[in-house]
Parts: sequence; structure tokens; C-alpha cells
Amino acid sequence: MKGRTFTALLIAVSLVSFFCTPKEIIKEKVDDWQYSIDSFEDEEYLKRSFGGSQMSSPVMTGGMSQSVYENYAPDDELGFSVGGAKDINNFRENIENGYLPLPTDITVEGIYYDYFFETGQTKPCEKLFCPSYSRAVSYDPFTGEPVYYLSVGLNSGLKESDFSRKKLNLVIVLDISGSMSSPFNRYYYDRFGNTQEVEDGEDFDKSKMEIANRAVADLMEHLEPDDKLGIVLFDDMGYLAKPLRRVDETDMESIKGHVLEITPRGGTNMEAGMQIATALFDSLENLDRSEYENRVIFLTDAMPNTGSTDENSLFGMFEKNSKRGVFTTFIGIGVDLNTELVEILTKIKGANYFSVHSPSAFREQMDENFDFMVTPLVFDLELVLEAEGYRIEKVYGSPEADLSTGEIMKVNTLFPSKRTDGETRGGLVLLRLKKISEDGEISLSVSYEDRNGRKDGEAQSIEFSSSDEEYYENSGIRKGILLARFVELVKSWLADERAQGLYLED
Repeated sequence: MKGRTFTALLIAVSLVSFFCTPKEIIKEKVDDWQYSIDSFEDEEYLKRSFGGSQMSSPVMTGGMSQSVYENYAPDDELGFSVGGAKDINNFRENIENGYLPLPTDITVEGIYYDYFFETGQTKPCEKLFCPSYSRAVSYDPFTGEPVYYLSVGLNSGLKESDFSRKKLNLVIVLDISGSMSSPFNRYYYDRFGNTQEVEDGEDFDKSKMEIANRAVADLMEHLEPDDKLGIVLFDDMGYLAKPLRRVDETDMESIKGHVLEITPRGGTNMEAGMQIATALFDSLENLDRSEYENRVIFLTDAMPNTGSTDENSLFGMFEKNSKRGVFTTFIGIGVDLNTELVEILTKIKGANYFSVHSPSAFREQMDENFDFMVTPLVFDLELVLEAEGYRIEKVYGSPEADLSTGEIMKVNTLFPSKRTDGETRGGLVLLRLKKISEDGEISLSVSYEDRNGRKDGEAQSIEFSSSDEEYYENSGIRKGILLARFVELVKSWLADERAQGLYLED
């Protein structure tokens, strides 16, 4: 009897082996969550979080009115937008709540990403990146003098139907500091930009922590089975909440449940969180950018008060990661976000920045743009302008605008961007030119790298008319000029309001 039972068991095992491939054998999914409110008292947990002896004490870490060309812009192709700010939600939310925004709450690249632009493309693009150029002469609304503009349209031959991101190594770094307990629309600065203590008072529906937790849970919905996910939390210290593991090996529903239960505590030491995130990437065997996208998504209200917060430390950590292909996305929580700090950090190659002003709006943003957000395609874009008659006076629509004057325009990163009705979302960088002679001929040469380090480029010549009559070559450059002027006007107003406030205090 025992012999027959053993034989039947062998047959059953053989049948399973015959009919089931390894992929079909269901693996038990792992709930590898490690953080709890008492984790900071657990010596073994701290050793895991801080890599044992590899780190010091966790407390210490720290005339032509219309275009003369027929616009070519098929909707099945993608365009590009620059890195840096991807919205001006904090500016708008501050205004709606009756607060004076910080000047860094509004940027040209941020507002450009809210609009679609005709890029001036006149022929098919047959490679990754093809710039197009449009000209305009526009009278200054205050002086009445003619001002010369050149737009760089950010076009691509990449079709949306052919676009797919690579496998993703993703580490989410979440701020759980005490400031995240404040209501989402409770202000932290007075109208002159001076910090204020948050007083107990009216109870709002949602805290910044609740909104951030929901945002992380929504982000997790966009991961594929062969992606890897890790989660790091930080307050005064950093905590490894979830090690990097493939999504198809992870009990994702349990992880979401843990995330939604996180409560805020302690100070804000961004460095501590970023050190652990960096260590997670150090532990990976393969950071090959031809196979993987490697990204940190950093969610914070950006109000650091412990650790080292100067740009040479936190900035240096992000920049070092960037050089090895680990890039950063900042997601700002709350109207009191310190965009001055974020603006510095998002000038790093591969970085971008969004803000959350409601869970539903953030979910919609991620549904449409998650794969684009984590997939930079063009790096170290440089445009050289050679002309006897013109020089670059100012650049709008790039975080690196302050590095782009004279003969050179620089943009660290381009991300893929959608087209609609022949126009590209945020698909424009605008140059204001200084006219120094009547010679209107301009030679333009562009160079850039793709994500695999391959270099490419092209050269083109254009010519400005000798006439100073107002004209706009297409609607895209006209829209770009209008929005750039709006941002300049608002920034002047904000600066003036703050100056008046300082004067009154004196």
C-alpha cells in the first residue's frame, strides 16, 4: 500500500513538472516592510537601515504675422520638454489661499509645461532629437522697442506607439517629519517670506502626510512586474522601510497598507534619507542604463531643520548619483514647500519636479505622465549660436537659463512629452537675442547625448529680416513670449512686495 502511494506521488510531481513552466509556478509574495513607529529603538533595525559600520551614527548623517511654413507635427510622434519644474501648482495654490508665493514658486519651464506649443517643425524627424527654429520681433510692452526672439522647438522622431520605458529600479524616499502633520494648506511663511510658527487652530480635512501617503500608493500602481521597488523614510534619521525587490515577488497590497498607516514625527533630515537610498543603489549588481531606468522619487514639504542642508552636501549627493545614471524626481507636498531648495536640486542632470495640490490631480498627472517622468532621453543639450549681428541675451524655459548667455544655450535634460493637435506639451525653449548689427544671418549647431552616452547633433542656418516690424513666425513662439513676460512680471511683483515688507520692518 505504501509503495502504491509513493508511486502516485511521483506521478503527480512529474505531471506538475511537465505541464508547469517555472513562470507558472506561483511564488509566495513577500511583505518585506521593516519600519514601525518603534523602529528607531531597535538596534538591529538601525544596523540594517544604516548599513552597520559603513555609516556613522544615524543622528549625525545628514511683417509675417503668420508662419510662412506649413507646420509638420503628427500626433503619433512624441516631442520633448525640459527637466526642472513641471508645473507652477505651488504658485497658484498660494495665490488661491491668499499668501504671497516665493519667487521660485513660478518658473518659465514650469508654466510652459502647462501649455502645448507649435514648435515650428516643417519636416519629418528621423532620429531621436530634431530641433526646429522660429523667429519673432516683438515690441516691448513698456518701452515700445523691438525685441528679437528665437524659439527652439523640441521635436523627436520617436513614435508614442513605439515608446516604452525600460525596467525601473525605483526608490521612494518619503518625508515623515513633524511638519508633515500640518494641514496641506496651512502656511509656513508670512507674506514677506519670513518663517512663522504653525499655531494650533482650525482643523483641515487632510494633512500633508495623508496626501503624501496616498501619492506613494498611487505611484505604486504604475510599476510593472519586473520593476524593483524600495522605500526609505526619514525624519531626524533615515529608515529603510522596504528593501529593493521585484514587484512580482512583493505583496504590493500589504506594502500599500503599511504606507497608508505612516504617521509623522521628528525633524527633517533629508540627507539621512538620501544616504540610505544611495546605499540601496550601491547594492544593485546592474545599473546599466541601456537596460534599466534608475530613479529616486523624493516626496517632501522641503522644510529641513536638521542635518546638513547646504547645497554642497545634499546637492553633491544628488549630483554624484546623477553621474552614474541614478536620477531624482522631487514631488512637493503643501503650499509651503521651500521651492528655493528644490530649484537648486532640479538643475541637476536627469532631475524634474512636480507638486501635489490634491490627491486626485496628482493621480491624474501620474496616469498620463509616469513613464515620461522616469525616462529622460536627451542629455547635455548644447546649442551654439554663431552670428555677427546677434547674441543670446536671455533664455526662458530651462532651469539652466543662467548658464545660457552669449553664444551658448545649455539644457541638462529632455524628457519625452505628448503631442496633441500637432503641438507639444512644454516643447519650447525661448531665446531673447540682442541685436548688435544689421547682419541677420545666424548659424546654429546642436550637440547632445542619448541615455546610452551616444553623441549626435546637427547644424542649420536661419536669417532674420533687416526690418524691425513686429512679426511672429507661428503661434508657438508668440505664446512662449507672452508666458515668459508674464513670469518676469510676476517675479518683479513678488520681489517688490518682499522689498516693501523689509522696508516696513526696518
